Amino acid sequence: MVDAILAVAMAAGGCVAGQQFHPDGWVRFDATAYLLTCALSLPLALRRRAPVPVLIASGSMYTVYLAAGYQPSLNFWAPVIALVTLAGQRPPRSAAMGAVFVAAVVAFSGMRGRLGPALVVAQAVLVPVVAVVIGDAVRRLAQRNRQLVLLTARLEREQEERARRAIVDERVRIARELHDVVAHHMSVITVQVGLASYVFDSDPRAARAALDVIGDAGRDALDEMRRLLSLLRVDFDEDGGGEGQRADGVGDIDGVGGVGGVGGDGGVGGVDGAADPMPGLDRLADLAERMSAVGVTVDLTTEGAPRHLSPGLELCVYRIVQEALTNVVKHAGTPRADVRIRHLSDRLSVSIANDGPRRDAARPRVGSGTGHGLIGMHERAKILGGTLSAGERPEGGFRVHLTLPLDAEAGAGT
Repeated sequence: MVDAILAVAMAAGGCVAGQQFHPDGWVRFDATAYLLTCALSLPLALRRRAPVPVLIASGSMYTVYLAAGYQPSLNFWAPVIALVTLAGQRPPRSAAMGAVFVAAVVAFSGMRGRLGPALVVAQAVLVPVVAVVIGDAVRRLAQRNRQLVLLTARLEREQEERARRAIVDERVRIARELHDVVAHHMSVITVQVGLASYVFDSDPRAARAALDVIGDAGRDALDEMRRLLSLLRVDFDEDGGGEGQRADGVGDIDGVGGVGGVGGDGGVGGVDGAADPMPGLDRLADLAERMSAVGVTVDLTTEGAPRHLSPGLELCVYRIVQEALTNVVKHAGTPRADVRIRHLSDRLSVSIANDGPRRDAARPRVGSGTGHGLIGMHERAKILGGTLSAGERPEGGFRVHLTLPLDAEAGAGT
């Protein structure tokens, strides 16, 4: 469209200039001049598709136009524009050959215009050279733009691949933790089965209580297994990411240790099945104290009546709070953070926020990170059917909000 407008504008301009300006010694602008003007200007509409034929057609028609005795007028610039396009579309060798052709046309135009020999030579040299320089600059810029497009596409693919790997790594880590939770339930069932068998005749009430515990532990184990299987089925295109976050835990601060932090919490539960294999809500106070040791004061608030929650859900909350507080230490640059847990009738709401100053876009974040911390948070929330949002607050600081649904069995108690 742009080339067509340019071609029409050149043809119209040449016709108007030839009609309005009549210097002495030139043939009057007539119907033939109109046709030749259109013949040398309108091919510019195809200058990007066929630069070489357009240059030859435009230069040749301009030569015929001059040989017929018509004044050069604005038609002089049609071959020059065609040369600029050729230099921008073709290699330098083709541009050099086109420059020689245009130099001959420009020299003939100067001689027909009765210019002095020196001016004819200068015009025949400078005009093609300037046209080629401009066209070559356009060609180099277009090449750089194409390279940038390819590089951007490659970087996007690499970023997507890194995000996919981070998601897989995070799912493996979560799967290990869920595996330990399920193993804990199985150990509880094993111990309670032995107890029920031992006291079945002597103490029926204790045996019945053991069977109740077995039923509750079995249901919890099935729930965790269902979440573990959903973790393996979830699609990649539903995942989100973030920047400035970490994918690993806070093992150096929390002291939980190992992948999933099993080492610091007493293994899988032992033979008595009394100890949880993973940290839960009861460990958040300890986490807050450890954060105080590194200079961040954590205000932990609990609202509503606490209720029985599955170990997997409590582990999810703990890990997300742990990750959010770690990012406060690494990136926020503020000595204070608020953690609020609300026990509602149908859901559990968790909010982690710091009241730091508004971050200037020109100021880099403090610390470094792998850029996949939010991926882990979203993965954990999604496994439990919850939602997670994270972002900077208008008044300054950063906020992470987690909402987890609670089914009817979650509040039954054991």
